[in-house]
Amino acid sequence: MRVNYLNFTHQWKEERKKLLPIITNILESGDYVGVKAREVVKFEKRLKNFFSSYPVTVNSGTDALTLGMFGIGIKKGDEVITTSNSYIASTATIIHLGAKPIFVDVLPDQNIDPKEIEKAITKKTKAIMVVHLTGRSCNMRMIMKIAKKFNLKVIEDCAQAFGSRFDKKLCGTFGDVGCFSTHPLKNFNGMGDGGFVIAKSKKVQSYISKLRNHGLRSRDEADHFGYNSRLDNLQAGILNFRLNTLNGIIKKRRAIAKFYRNNLDKRFIFCPPEKKLEFNTYHLFVIQVPERDKLKRYLKNKNIDSFIHYPRPIHLQNMFKKVKIKLKNTEDQSKRILSIPTHHNLSKKQIKYVVETINDYYGKKNSPIRSF
Repeated sequence: MRVNYLNFTHQWKEERKKLLPIITNILESGDYVGVKAREVVKFEKRLKNFFSSYPVTVNSGTDALTLGMFGIGIKKGDEVITTSNSYIASTATIIHLGAKPIFVDVLPDQNIDPKEIEKAITKKTKAIMVVHLTGRSCNMRMIMKIAKKFNLKVIEDCAQAFGSRFDKKLCGTFGDVGCFSTHPLKNFNGMGDGGFVIAKSKKVQSYISKLRNHGLRSRDEADHFGYNSRLDNLQAGILNFRLNTLNGIIKKRRAIAKFYRNNLDKRFIFCPPEKKLEFNTYHLFVIQVPERDKLKRYLKNKNIDSFIHYPRPIHLQNMFKKVKIKLKNTEDQSKRILSIPTHHNLSKKQIKYVVETINDYYGKKNSPIRSF
């Protein structure tokens, strides 16, 4: 049996009949680029209704972070507390603004440890960037208390967490800005790069809206030196369509995650539990295991894809080789983490095969499997 980590071909076959006419209409309209393009305007209205906040579409999750931080005043010399076990873009955006990332360690579930945040605060600290890794919300109740106590801005990196909640509140609506990606790999995905910012205030929304379009107030008048970061009309049209089916996709991913947690051998395999206040969307399902690399090779031989997100933490990359930082949990987890297939097109037979194969590797052969 073959188990792919992703299956874009299957997704297209599912959607082709309904999505192709939408794409054709956009291409025939000639309305391709612009902040007032029809599908872009429609998408921003839908985001406003979804989040009950102030959205701005941009051309990538990376630009969402960059413009989001720019919009709330992060500048050269500011310190931004964040984690090192993320995709490189999280830290790169801090660096590109001239600010300084201050790395702190994580909890067993891979998300930022709020207690470590408070220890890292200095007179130069301006903000906290939380990364809702794998679609699992950080503890925003504790983090927002710390931010309020020290008068800090909060940036939420929600690239992997569209639809995730903490205490019934959507990720991206706690902090000053929530920054999202709609890259094809995400649960809520387009067919190319895309992203958006959710701003807490209309003032920040207005500023970022100009920044993403060269700082323009009109075709020939600018208020700022801005960027070229517009979401194109085609991607917006695809996202408008896929927003209609997202609840079903999240439901399937949550069912797969529950099946994995119920059936993987807990003696060897750690699956972070879903805590009481969390509603997680499982962009990734990450297990923590001994002999990770050997297991990965074993799965490959059994025709099961797996990936490591991320094998080398950012603080151990070449850019920080002269800086001595020790993050015990982050470094330990980087040797144990393994992402296994969790996309919504998996069949029950495939999911069961993944569980049986992993359990077999650790010696738990022919164990009973609990049903969905």
